[in-house]
Amino acid sequence: MSAAAGGSDGDGAFRLPSLGADMDEGTLLSWLVAPGDRVHRGQVLAVVDTAKAAVEVECWQEGIVRELLVSPGTCVPVGTVLARLAPAGAPAGATAAVAAAPSAPAAAPAPAPMPIPARAPVFGPAPAPAPAPADRVRMSPAARQRARELGLDPASLIGHGPGGAVSLADVEAAGARPSSSSAAASARAPAEVTDRQVAMRAAIAAAMSRSKREIPHYYLWERIPMAAALDWLRTRNAERPPAERLLPAALLLRATTRALARVPELNGHWRDGAFSPASTVTLGVAISLRGGGLVAPALADTADRPLAQLMAGLSGLVRRARAGVLRSADLVEPSLTVTQLGDQGAEAVLGVIRPPQVALVGFGRIAERAWAQDGWLRPMPVVVASLAADHRASDGHRGAVFLATLRECLQQPAGLDAPATPSPSSDLSPPPP
Repeated sequence: MSAAAGGSDGDGAFRLPSLGADMDEGTLLSWLVAPGDRVHRGQVLAVVDTAKAAVEVECWQEGIVRELLVSPGTCVPVGTVLARLAPAGAPAGATAAVAAAPSAPAAAPAPAPMPIPARAPVFGPAPAPAPAPADRVRMSPAARQRARELGLDPASLIGHGPGGAVSLADVEAAGARPSSSSAAASARAPAEVTDRQVAMRAAIAAAMSRSKREIPHYYLWERIPMAAALDWLRTRNAERPPAERLLPAALLLRATTRALARVPELNGHWRDGAFSPASTVTLGVAISLRGGGLVAPALADTADRPLAQLMAGLSGLVRRARAGVLRSADLVEPSLTVTQLGDQGAEAVLGVIRPPQVALVGFGRIAERAWAQDGWLRPMPVVVASLAADHRASDGHRGAVFLATLRECLQQPAGLDAPATPSPSSDLSPPPP
C-alpha cells in the first residue's frame, strides 16, 4: 500500500504516511510492537506526532516485524521507512533487533522512548531553534517554494513543526501577517512557540486566510422542520440502551451524504485550477477541543452503513479527537466538512471552506419556532442548515438544490437508515434561464 494510506508497501517497508495535505514530516513517539512480533491488517504499529495530533499508524498487511529502523523521538520526512516486515510465513530468524541508528541522520544518540500521555494534546510544536541561515533552515520543499513566492526569508520564519521545522502552514501564516519590524520581533518571541494552543491557532489562521484569499465563497441557508426526524429518533431510541442511542447528528450526516449524491459538484476538491470530484463521500467532522481550538478528522463510509454504526463511528471519532490520539485513517483528506454548533447555542453557522475542499455544511441548534403550515401557526422544532460553497465549482442554483434535498431527506428519516438508491436527479443540468 502507498505511504499515503498509512501502511506498508510490497517490499515490506512500513513507511511514515502523509496524514494530511499540509504534513511534511512527523516525530515517532513510540513503537507498539517489537522485532519478532506477528502483525495483522489494521493493527496499530506506532504512534507519530504531527502538527495536528498524536496519530496511531496502522499496518495494512500481515507479517512479522523484522526490524525497527527509527528510534522514538526522531523526526523524519513523510515516506521514510520506519520498519521492515517479513512475510507472515517467514522463519523466526528473519527478524532483527531495533536498528542502532534511525533512518534519518541524527547528530546525537536516540533518546529513550517517550510515553504516550493519557490526554495527548492535539496541536503543538517542539521548541523552535534559533534562527539559522536560509540554506540551513529545516523546511519542506513545498514550504520553501511558497516562501519564495511570498518573498519571505526562510531564516526569519518560526517553525511550529516537529523539532522546530518550518511547515507550509507556518509560511502561510507568516505571509498573512503585516510585515513590520515590531511584528517580526513579536513573532520571534519564545512564548509563541512554547504553547501548543498558539501553534494550533497559527495553523488554523493560515488555512482560513488562504481560504478567504483564494476561494470565492457564496452562502445559502434553509430552515428545516425537524419534527418527523425527532419523532423517529424517539421511537428508535426507546428500543435501545442509553449508551447506544442515536443523536440527531447521525441523521444530519446521513442526510448530507444523500444530498451530495444529487449535487456531486459539492463533493470533491479544487486542484490545479479545476474541480476534481471525489469518488466517495468522506465527511470531515469539525470537533471542538476542551482546551480550545478544533480539528476536523474524517468519517468515511457515511452513505450505506446502518445509522447505529454511523453513530458509533462518530462517537469514537469525537473521543479520539478530544483525547488527542487519532488514527491515520482519521486524517485522510475529507471531500466535504460538516460543522455543528448547536451544542454551543448558536442558531446558525456560516463557515469558511478549508482548501482544497469546495464546500462546507453547517447546522445550528434545534430550537422550537413558530411555524406556519396548512394555514395554521404552531410550534415546530427547526434547524438552520447552511451551505458555504466555492463559486468556481458550483453556483447558487445547485447549492439550493442541495439544501432542498437535505430538507427532503430529513422529512423521511426512516429512509436514511436504508441503503441509498441512485438519484435520478444527480445530473449536472444547468439552471433554468
